[in-house]
Amino acid sequence: MELEVRHLRALCAIADSGSVRRAARQLGMTQPSLTTQLRRIEKALGGQLFFRESTGSRPTPLGHAVLCRARPIVAEMRALVDEVASASSRAQGTRLRIGSTNSPAVAGWLRRLRGRLPETDTTIRTDVSANALLHMVAMGQLDAAFVHEVEGAPLRIPDGLVEHELIAREPQFIALADTHPAAAQEIVRVADLADDQWMVDPTVDGEWAGLRRIWTAAGVNPRVVQGDYLTAVDLVTAGEVVTPCQPTARSRPGMAIRPLHGDPLAVRLFMACRQDGTPAASPEDLCADLTASYMEIAWASDAYRAWLVRHDGPLPVATYSSHG
Repeated sequence: MELEVRHLRALCAIADSGSVRRAARQLGMTQPSLTTQLRRIEKALGGQLFFRESTGSRPTPLGHAVLCRARPIVAEMRALVDEVASASSRAQGTRLRIGSTNSPAVAGWLRRLRGRLPETDTTIRTDVSANALLHMVAMGQLDAAFVHEVEGAPLRIPDGLVEHELIAREPQFIALADTHPAAAQEIVRVADLADDQWMVDPTVDGEWAGLRRIWTAAGVNPRVVQGDYLTAVDLVTAGEVVTPCQPTARSRPGMAIRPLHGDPLAVRLFMACRQDGTPAASPEDLCADLTASYMEIAWASDAYRAWLVRHDGPLPVATYSSHG
């Protein structure tokens, strides 16, 4: 087996994310496929590259040595691809690269941007990690990113970025089976879910910290299962788990979405771009289209609309701040 850049990229992803599972998601692969690829790489190099532990994966001494050589190669290849892409973009027209954590507002944002910039090649990159997206903006791999920051768990915002804040504090709701006793209430208390199993996605930056904080405040210690929020629907509707969700999340048959009493779990929503702006549109236009898209899906959500009416509709006027 001959090592290729994609193999080195996989090793870097495992080291950076701390686990094969998270790395597989970043690379768009299944965990078994990446595990098999890692074994082939280790066989080709003649030694174990990562210690497999219950908390994840960490490089062995051989792994550290390989990573020291691999990272510059991967960085140079990425720079080469970006340089060629930029040259092609300049020759063929303007390009706009946006990123986002999972949000129903993304489709409307893309639709508005393509209407505003019909001659621009607009592409989207999604990732569960807000920190990863912010890093990509800082490195010039994305022009702008729409992310959320869990209250009490600040993101690592690189120098040179400007934040355009959409919502300073948005409550997160809870998804549970519509047959759950608490689903009969308009507002659910965390203590009402103390005996339930909570599904948590550990790859979402700040999620664990935010949930531990509200459990401690409510005096509960629920059972926890790790999983992917995108695949949690069946378990929720079956009554196996409850899980936090965005207030804009769409309910499904068999599922109820309810706010939590006192709104203890919240996030801050903002768009980030570099201080030198974007090549295709001003940050103000990007943020205006994003805000309009977010307001559209917020008011279309039954659960969020009811919450907004009770709280006099506190949807935002965007503000911005800079770093570095």
